[in-house]
Amino acid sequence: MRVFKFGGASVKDAPGVQNVVHVLEQMGHENTLVVVSAMGKTTNAMESLVAAYFEYKNTKNKTPLNEALQLLTDFHLDISRDLFENDSAPVFSKIQSLLAEINGFLAWNKSPNYNFVYDQLVGYGELLSSTIISAYLSKSGIANTWLDVRSCIKTDDQYRDAQVDWEQTAAQTKAIVKKDTLYITQGFIGADDNNFTTTLGREGSDYTAAILAYCLNANSVTIWKDVPGVLNADPRVFKETTLLENISYTEAIELAFYGASVIHPKTLQPLQRKEIPLLVKSFLDPKAAGTTVGKGVGIQPQVPCFIVKKDQVLLKLSSLDFSFIVEDSIGALFQLLHQYRMKVDLIQNSAISFSVCVDNRFNRLEELLPILKKKFKISCQTGVSLYTIRHFNSQALQQLQNGHEILLEQRAKETLQLVVK
Repeated sequence: MRVFKFGGASVKDAPGVQNVVHVLEQMGHENTLVVVSAMGKTTNAMESLVAAYFEYKNTKNKTPLNEALQLLTDFHLDISRDLFENDSAPVFSKIQSLLAEINGFLAWNKSPNYNFVYDQLVGYGELLSSTIISAYLSKSGIANTWLDVRSCIKTDDQYRDAQVDWEQTAAQTKAIVKKDTLYITQGFIGADDNNFTTTLGREGSDYTAAILAYCLNANSVTIWKDVPGVLNADPRVFKETTLLENISYTEAIELAFYGASVIHPKTLQPLQRKEIPLLVKSFLDPKAAGTTVGKGVGIQPQVPCFIVKKDQVLLKLSSLDFSFIVEDSIGALFQLLHQYRMKVDLIQNSAISFSVCVDNRFNRLEELLPILKKKFKISCQTGVSLYTIRHFNSQALQQLQNGHEILLEQRAKETLQLVVK
């Protein structure tokens, strides 16, 4: 089999869904499993719904919650009305059933655990998206089977960043997914042992595709994007970009580790283990070659690759008594960073100081700082940007230095990193 993944940008509206049909007609759809993300910015809307729910629990003001639910409802019904002739199509009752499940959870939930509530609600973006797309494919004459991915992907209960139970997931996937069938399923979500929904982290739909491909020994995974393939820089940030035609697994893992947004950091490991090629192609031009990630050496063409992470936090820690920063203090620091779920993107140390650039994605910096101040002298700068250049040269360095205040610089043989303000 092969696995296709369509992201939110590719199914953000009715023409996007219609284009999925176009892509499948051009590329074929036998023995294919299609993973879809939530439509457009639905995940952001679901996060607003979660925030409105907790606001309601604290203030009893239900207006923001009702407004968030109405926006969610109207968005999916409007797209469906553009795709189907009338409101009596079976898909509308399926949509209403999913919306009723959301309302049911909001009514019966007693858990104050934000991460648990987040996972039970946010995954409905993918459930709604896949339901609409499956129905439209059927209407267009493409027979398919809607698959609840939670019956396949089994995880622990670390909500919002669940870890896959590979043995159980492989067994479930092989038992459920059959050849000679087109499946439509969801990215991003799984289920724990109690059948509560879990999520695999933001942008986890790519990871879902890789998990399923690994379990099915798929021939390939294709990620359909609104760009020609993997570019050497984000076109939203850099004016001039170059298409990377071929990338080795190792190079792609390096790019993903440093934050290249086109590939999820977890996606590549399962594919590399079974040498399953990853294709990144444009849903606007399905026949174009795009980028192939596979076994090989380096990148083609050989050009500098720019990666930027914004809204980072730069912490500089030094000992209170000017003693050396040694193994036990570094170990204690990393334990705290792990405990407060700070993703470490860069580290640099001297005899009496230690600098670390972190991603405060779970918004726990304010909890962590008072604890660190008990042990270290702290300098904290928020809102900084981390630039990484793979295969850097003097021209690439000059391009980044212009107009930026460099707070920290670190060089290795192939990689240059700059924290800038």
